[in-house]
Amino acid sequence: IVSELVDCLLVLTALFSIVTSELLLKQKPQWGHPVHLLFRSLLRIFTPGGVSNPHKNIVFFPLGIATALASLSLGAKGKTLEEILECLKFNVTETTEADIHHSFEHLLQRRSHPGDQEQIGTGNALFVEKHLQILAEFKEKARALYQAEVFTANFQQPQEATKLINDYVSNQPQRKIKELVSDLDESTSMVLVNYLLYRGKWKVPFDPDDTNMGKFIVDRRRSVKVPMMKIEDLRTPYFQDEELKCTVVELNYKGNGKAMFILPDQGKMQQVEASLQPETLKKFLWLFNFSFILRMIDEFHLPKISLSQHYNLENILPEMGIKEVFSKQADLSGITGDKEIRMVHKAVLDMTETDTEVDATSRAIYNFQSSKMYPMLLRINVPCLFILFSKGSQIVHSFANIVDPLEN
Repeated sequence: IVSELVDCLLVLTALFSIVTSELLLKQKPQWGHPVHLLFRSLLRIFTPGGVSNPHKNIVFFPLGIATALASLSLGAKGKTLEEILECLKFNVTETTEADIHHSFEHLLQRRSHPGDQEQIGTGNALFVEKHLQILAEFKEKARALYQAEVFTANFQQPQEATKLINDYVSNQPQRKIKELVSDLDESTSMVLVNYLLYRGKWKVPFDPDDTNMGKFIVDRRRSVKVPMMKIEDLRTPYFQDEELKCTVVELNYKGNGKAMFILPDQGKMQQVEASLQPETLKKFLWLFNFSFILRMIDEFHLPKISLSQHYNLENILPEMGIKEVFSKQADLSGITGDKEIRMVHKAVLDMTETDTEVDATSRAIYNFQSSKMYPMLLRINVPCLFILFSKGSQIVHSFANIVDPLEN
C-alpha cells in the first residue's frame, strides 16, 4: 500500500508540474512596477560582465535605488529628467509625472506601516551646499511624496560635511550603516542619501545551541569555516528547477517578509543569474503559493552572515543610461539651479539564528519530490542567491549574491 501511495504521489506531482508549466507559459507577467524593472537592469550591471567582481559578494537594495532616483527626478529638467525616467522604465506619454511620484508615495506609505513582527526604516535625505538656495516647492514635495529631508552642508569643509552626513545615517533605525561617505571634496555641491533597513524575525527560528562551525565551499580551490545554523524538521516550500539548474527554498518571516534562497547547480551560477528576471521570480512565488508543495526538510543548514557593500552610483548608473546628472550639463534647476550631485549606495545584510537584518518563454520542468523516502538534508554551503520580498506587493527589497560569508 505504501509503495502504491508513493507511486500515486509521484504521478500527481508530475501532472501538477506539467499543468503548472502550461499555465505559466500562458500567464502574462504583471510585474510592471519600476522597482522590478530597475532590478532587471541592476542585475545586468552587478552580475559578472558588469562592474562587479564575480568572486565578490554582491548586496544591493533595488527599492532604495529606485526611490532615490524617483525623488531626484522631482528637481530634474530636460534631458536629465528624461534619462532618469527612462531608466525607471516610465513612459511619460502614458503616465504623468504626478502619477509616477504618487505611485512611490503609496509604496513608501505601505513600507512605513509594517507588521508588529518586523521593523522597516526607509527614507531619503539631500544635503546641499549651504551657499545655494533650495527651492521651497522642491522641499515641500520631497517631504510629502518621499518622506525626504533636505539639509544644508558646508562642502567647503569636506571633513565637517562628511561627519554631518555619516552622523545622520548612523542615527537612523537599526544604526547598521556607520560610514556612508568618506571621499567628499570642495567641488561637491549636493549629496543624495537613501536608506532602507529591514529587520525580520524568522517564523521558525534557529536554535543558537545548534550553531556549529561548518565548511562553506567558495570555489573548487577554496573553502572557509563559518558558523553554520541548523534547524530540524523544517516544513517549507522547496523544489528543483530542472531547466534553470537550481534549487529554490523559501523561508518566511513573522509578518510580511519572505526570503528566497536560490542554489545554482555546480558551475551554473552565471546561467541562473542571466535567467533571473522579474518574470522568473514571479513564477517561483506563484509556485510557492501552493501549500501542498511544502516539504519536510529533516535538517536545514544556513550560514550565519554579515555582509556589507558600498557602491558609488555615479560609476554604475551611467551603464543604465543615466549620464547627464553626473556631468556639467546636468539640469537640477528644480532643486537649486546647480549642476552636479553625488549618489552613494551602501547595503548591509545580517542573518542570524533569530532574524535577518538588511539595511525575472519556454517550457519549465520542476521536481517537487513530494514523497519522503530518505532523510532530507539541505545545506546552503555553496555560493547562492538571496532575495528578500514583501508579501502582497511582492516588491524586491534586497538582493545578495553570497559568494564568501567571511568576506565583508
